Amino acid sequence: MRKTILVTGATGFLGNYIVKELIEQGYRVAAIGRNVERGKALEQQHCIFYPVDFTVKEQVQEVFKKEDIDGVIHAGALSSAWGRWEDFYVVNVEGTRQVAELALQYKVKRFVYISSPSVYTAKCDRFDVHEEEADRSNHLNHYIATKLMSENILGEFCEKGLYVVILRPRGLIGRGDPSLMPRLMRANGKIGIPLFNGGGNIVDITCVENAAYACYLALKAENVKGEVFNITNDEPSRFRDVLEEFCQAAGEKANFRQLSFPLLYGAAEFMEWFYRLFHLKGEPVLTRYTVCTLAFSQTLNIDKAKEKLHYMPKKTLKEGIADYGKWWNSI
Repeated sequence: MRKTILVTGATGFLGNYIVKELIEQGYRVAAIGRNVERGKALEQQHCIFYPVDFTVKEQVQEVFKKEDIDGVIHAGALSSAWGRWEDFYVVNVEGTRQVAELALQYKVKRFVYISSPSVYTAKCDRFDVHEEEADRSNHLNHYIATKLMSENILGEFCEKGLYVVILRPRGLIGRGDPSLMPRLMRANGKIGIPLFNGGGNIVDITCVENAAYACYLALKAENVKGEVFNITNDEPSRFRDVLEEFCQAAGEKANFRQLSFPLLYGAAEFMEWFYRLFHLKGEPVLTRYTVCTLAFSQTLNIDKAKEKLHYMPKKTLKEGIADYGKWWNSI
């Protein structure tokens, strides 16, 4: 009998690819998400879709009652550089706690949690970052803070007997990307893509297909209970080079704008203060997190994933960029 895996956040960018990967690997997939239209598209991939909000425990419990779930991949989250603390806490902390409680209650054999390498973000270059180097006091934004809280909570569930594995995939790209590259491409066509220090900072990017593959490996790897794994394409590259290749693949000419980090970081601090003071809706044009992400190098060490998950990227960065360019031109 095929094993059934529950995927939360299945109608999101990564969640969609996780569902596809698991089906290709022979699993039976129960997918939950709030986007009914995307859910119908998932059903065409031969998965079972439930229009469920994972922050509502009763709704998720009904799925656990109906399905004999062997494993959970918790990919659902509120992922944004800005927003209200209450919203991030309800989704990323309490939502994660509730799904983990149900997984423990229904004796699920494996719980894979999609965390974030944003927990490494700082006002400096960071190279070859290992999993244990996350700054547990990092409160650059609410997303980072709540992701760290969720990891801590899952550590407690691990001690209670839940088999937890945590992944931190870095800089996801691929068809359907809703944020990373579209934002940069839109900037390219308007004011220019912001660069600091000539775009010489080194970045790690991950093809979304590789992140989904890592989720599959995390479901079946032995002796990895309570472990955290960095996931990337293992192809650190100059930020400017990556952007130029993206623009070329999309049939556009790269348009860069050189900026000053101290000036932009100060502006971001002011904008965040102004938005908080007047309780403004929407997101500031600049946030401290965004400026740090664009300005500094960050590369992750994935030796642990290679050794314990036997992870090797299936899709190269060059292939991912070329594929993204074709998709961008088709939309």
